Amino acid sequence: MAKDGEKSEWKEFIWNPRTREFLGRTASSWGLILLFYVVFYIFLAGMFALTMYVMLQTLDDHKPTWQDRLSTPGMVIRPKADETFEIVYNIHNTESWDMYAQALDKFLSPYNNSVQAQKNDECTPDQYFVQEDSGDVKNNPKRSCQFNRTILEDCSGMNDRYYGYESGKPCIIIKLNRVIGMLPGKDGQAPYVTCGAKREDTEKIGELLYFPPNGTFNLMYYPYYGKKAQVNYSQPLVAVKFLNITANQDVNIECKINANNIPIGSERDKFAGRVSFKLRINTNN
Repeated sequence: MAKDGEKSEWKEFIWNPRTREFLGRTASSWGLILLFYVVFYIFLAGMFALTMYVMLQTLDDHKPTWQDRLSTPGMVIRPKADETFEIVYNIHNTESWDMYAQALDKFLSPYNNSVQAQKNDECTPDQYFVQEDSGDVKNNPKRSCQFNRTILEDCSGMNDRYYGYESGKPCIIIKLNRVIGMLPGKDGQAPYVTCGAKREDTEKIGELLYFPPNGTFNLMYYPYYGKKAQVNYSQPLVAVKFLNITANQDVNIECKINANNIPIGSERDKFAGRVSFKLRINTNN
C-alpha cells in the first residue's frame, strides 16, 4: 500500500488533473517563467551586440588600433630547412643542396623585376616614403617601392641559379619582420646587417659579401602601413654570401640589425634584432 501511495504522489507531481499543474506549476506559471527567460536572453544578446558594435566603430580596417610597441623587430633567414635554423649539405650530393636553391627560387619569385615593375613604384632612395592621410580621408591603397631581385647581384639567382651552394659559396637571405609605422634609422642613416661567427668559430667564417652593398635596408621601404593598406608591399632584403667558410666543420653564425634607433636585444627577448643559425658545408665524397 505504501508503494502505491508513493507512486500516486509522483504521478500527481508530474501531472495533477485536479489543479491542472505540471511539475508543480500551472500553465500560466510556466508561461511567465518562459517569458522571463526569453526576455532575459534577448536582453543579454542585445547588450552583446551593442558592445560589439561600439567596439567595431573604434577599429580601423587598415591599421590596428592597438599594437605592441616593438622597439626591435625580429629577423629571419631564407632558406630555412626546419625550425632548427641549420643549413647543412654536401657539395658532391646535389640532393642535399638543391632544396635550398629551390627554396630561394620560390622565395624570390615575387621580386622578379617584371613583377615589381607591374606592381610597385620607383622611389627616391635614402628617404622615407611617407604617405599621410588627409584627415578622415584615407590615402588607400598606399603605393609601395620596387625591390628588384637584381639588387641582390650574386645572390639573386639570375647569374648563378644555384646561389653558390654548388661551389661551396652559399647565399642566405635576411629580412626584418614587418612592424607597422616603424621608421628604422634616423638622420638619414639606413639600418644595415652584419654577420659574424660565434666566439668559438671566429677563425672559420672567412670572407663575406653583402648585397646590397654594406647590407643596408634602404629608408625608402619605410614606413610599412599594413597588409590591407599597402597590398603590394615588398619587404627589402639583404643577401650574405660566404666566400671561403671552413669546410667539414660546424660554423655557428649570428646576424644582427644595426641602426641608431633600434636597440639590440631586450629583457623580454634577448634574440630581438638578431638571428642565429648553423652552417656546415661538407666536401667529403
